[in-house]
Amino acid sequence: MKGHVLALAALAAISGCQSAPKPEDMARTSLQTAPADLQLLCAHAAAGAAQVDSSKVLPTSSRALDATSYSVDLDAGGRKFNCIVDTAGSVKSVTPI
Repeated sequence: MKGHVLALAALAAISGCQSAPKPEDMARTSLQTAPADLQLLCAHAAAGAAQVDSSKVLPTSSRALDATSYSVDLDAGGRKFNCIVDTAGSVKSVTPI
């Protein structure tokens, strides 16, 4: 019994020494998602289109369309929108989906 307790304590100490995975190995990291600042620009634009407070708009997903633009899906207080934004920060469109 005492040996089992020591083995468990040693295993717990070893598992506590694991380092975090590299960013490229994390599940939610992708080079194809829109940068956070562009997602926030889209959230602000969708808030205007939905006529809701911008704090009620959340990006739900994003993806690169090409080298200079992204598509961002948003939830604006239960209503769904799609926003197209370019890398310069210009919102090209906000449409309900």
